[in-house]
Amino acid sequence: MPSALESPEGGEEDIVHYEEIEDDAVSPTDLSELLKEGTKESHDCAENTQFVKDFLKGRIKKELFKLATVALYFTYSALEEEMDHNKDNPVFAPLYFPVELHRREALAKDLKYFYGEDWKGKIQCSEATQQYVDRIHHVGQHEPELLVAHAYTRYMGDLSGGQVLKKVAQRALKLPSTEEGIQFYVFDNISNAQRFKQLYRARMNALDLDKNTKERIVEEANKAFRFNMQVFDELDKIGRSLSEAAQDGGFPVHDGKGDIRKCPYYADKLGSASPGCPIHTAVGLARQPLVQLVLAACMAVAAGAAAWYIL
Repeated sequence: MPSALESPEGGEEDIVHYEEIEDDAVSPTDLSELLKEGTKESHDCAENTQFVKDFLKGRIKKELFKLATVALYFTYSALEEEMDHNKDNPVFAPLYFPVELHRREALAKDLKYFYGEDWKGKIQCSEATQQYVDRIHHVGQHEPELLVAHAYTRYMGDLSGGQVLKKVAQRALKLPSTEEGIQFYVFDNISNAQRFKQLYRARMNALDLDKNTKERIVEEANKAFRFNMQVFDELDKIGRSLSEAAQDGGFPVHDGKGDIRKCPYYADKLGSASPGCPIHTAVGLARQPLVQLVLAACMAVAAGAAAWYIL
């Protein structure tokens, strides 16, 4: 296993510097290989959830992205709390990289950007996320060796596919180029993600674990994927219930049906002298037969005038 080199005095002593690692010595019985092969099916299933497929295509509503960030905040808060408690436990200690990997503070910055200074009072843990959180706490307190599975599933994914999602979210939601709102995906203390992942896998492979424990870790990693998929499914259901919004996270448009108080424009104007939502009114009028007839006539006249002009 390559050594982690401490920086010289007076430098960034908390940051681990790492050497390039060769993969030639990897064995099929190494934990990193067992996890890679043993979670392949779960990984594919997670990538093919509707939420993830829509996300990759840039079909992500800002409100849904915010809720996903909330879910991540509660998940990483639990994970990093248990990692802190087990930082000296030999079954996990070699994988403790708080400076390089921990995401809780980055997620807090993102939530502050989306929800404002009082963001803590505006968020809550969803049912699916809570089940995930409960499992992480159980593992950390009763089976700390299984924390390896949850850390591997989350952080290695963040350093891989997560970087693709970062670019998609920034473009689709038109987030600032200064990376506000997507700090979760920014690893300032990792200069080379590929090398760091190699170091991380080498550390996993060097853990003193018997065959049975390795199998349990692979099983737990598959559970972690299932928890993630449950969160994705929950978000997908919420997404289908949200009013249609521009893919860049623009202003949601009320569809002209149902309770007008659910219209975001109306909600913003509550207490003012405004008589109602102009969007709602316009949509409602456009559905009247007489109005539709007049609009059709106007379109015909306009088309005739355009044809005459071209001729």
